[in-house]
Amino acid sequence: MTEAILLVGGKGTRLRPLTVHTPKPMVPAAGVPFLTHQLARARAAGVEHIVLATSYLAEVFEPYFGDGSALGLHIEYVTETEPLGTGGAIRNVASRLHSGPDEPVLIFNGDILTGLDIRALVATHEDSGADVSLHLTKVDDPRAYGLVPTDPTGRVTAFLEKPQTPEEIVTDQINAGAYVFRRSVIDTIPEGRPVSVERETFPDLLASGAHLQGMVDSTYWLDLGTPQAFVRGSADLVLGRAPSPAVPGRCGDRLVLPSATVAPDAKLTGGTVVGENAVIGEGARVDGSTVLSGAVIEANAVVTDSLIGAGARIGARSVLAGAVIGDGADVGADNELRDGVRVWCGASLPAGAVRFSSDQ
Repeated sequence: MTEAILLVGGKGTRLRPLTVHTPKPMVPAAGVPFLTHQLARARAAGVEHIVLATSYLAEVFEPYFGDGSALGLHIEYVTETEPLGTGGAIRNVASRLHSGPDEPVLIFNGDILTGLDIRALVATHEDSGADVSLHLTKVDDPRAYGLVPTDPTGRVTAFLEKPQTPEEIVTDQINAGAYVFRRSVIDTIPEGRPVSVERETFPDLLASGAHLQGMVDSTYWLDLGTPQAFVRGSADLVLGRAPSPAVPGRCGDRLVLPSATVAPDAKLTGGTVVGENAVIGEGARVDGSTVLSGAVIEANAVVTDSLIGAGARIGARSVLAGAVIGDGADVGADNELRDGVRVWCGASLPAGAVRFSSDQ
């Protein structure tokens, strides 16, 4: 297995305002665009050629990654003029693949942070003789996911929609967003129209008698679709809980990029990342948060489990918990922002404008 397709065309609407100017896979996690971690892990598993299936803000990817040689890869880019869904995106890039009809092609979604053993998934695919093999993971509460039951040999027996009642929860296994396709199977996906691999391709293959194999790997897995999950994923990369060869520094309680400035008495904990040219002021406390390039956290501000956009400013003594601050936003001093609040790009909050508690 030397080829892969990365699906990176989504708009990342659940992550807005982070994705107003930046496609989701390019939002920095642990100091580099999230996509860098996926590319590095694919390369470590033996992948040499990767096709990026792009759509939203497609022009951002190639200037950053180029031909992929800096990562030891050959990267190509295919842009959808109209969104084609996961299956349609896979079919749309098929002409760029070099694999023979029976050779395996790795495919994975661009918003999943995982410790998946990629080589083990490929080995499962080859040993079982499957047409498609799926990475499955077990979750405590599967109600938010489609379920993928398997027989005792790991062969997939059904694809079930999100369960609505306890009786419908027949398994805790869900589709984890990484697959190995037999190359010839990709050509059976309808061309030129939107196709969902989860709702159409896989159920149709199963109905036709194709062999779909599941491999349960319950190591680290996180869908980075929400701001809270994205911040957590970045912190887990820094803390070493999530594996990646692309973290630009040693794992630990914090990651401060070299051009950032941190006051000697500022306290950074919980996997906090401070991006290029960012500034952390005197007495500030930042825990489990991501501070993107050029952002400023002023004196004695307290920032917890939050994401501060590029060039944003957090005023002195402001308290943020579970907040998302868009690029270039200006939060004045003595504000209190909590519980999933999102401040849009370029917005400005006067000093003391928002509180969740008394100002005394």
